[in-house]
Amino acid sequence: MALSDRAGGPTPLVLSQLQALVRGYAAAVEGGAHLPTHDPARRWYTRLYRDPYVDVWLITWPGDTSTELHDHAGSLGALSVVRGSLTEHRWAYDGRGGGGIVTRELGAGRGAAFPLGHVHDVVNAAGEPAVSVHAYSPPLTAMSYYAVDEAGSLRRTRTVLTDEPEPEPLLEAAR
Repeated sequence: MALSDRAGGPTPLVLSQLQALVRGYAAAVEGGAHLPTHDPARRWYTRLYRDPYVDVWLITWPGDTSTELHDHAGSLGALSVVRGSLTEHRWAYDGRGGGGIVTRELGAGRGAAFPLGHVHDVVNAAGEPAVSVHAYSPPLTAMSYYAVDEAGSLRRTRTVLTDEPEPEPLLEAAR
């Protein structure tokens, strides 16, 4: 990526650039350039690319797995589903100071972009494995986790410093 292709704002790449990047890597994965590993017990991931401006990840999802409700701290993000389908549950503000969870289905060939402040949970609700490509700009340094409280408000529960999409403390807790 040429220097002139980077955004001049708070993040090195903009959402449209991240979406194009994950679509390109997804096509390469579909074409056999990167071989995903499937672990039947938990999500598997590997970094496909990293520079000072972006990191790109290949993630496999066994059936009936999910992340927690989270954001990507100061990073923009995008994902593209290569195989299978994923469901995204995301927090949507209602314009009156509140909000709630809305859902969208992402089948093979579809994707999503994550602006700053985007809080979501990604789920493979199907019994079949799924494969996706994710990119973050700047590269991941932290993830914050959330819960919806009894009053229906979004509350941050913790923040984890990490440069991986699956922080180790969460993997250990899932075992």
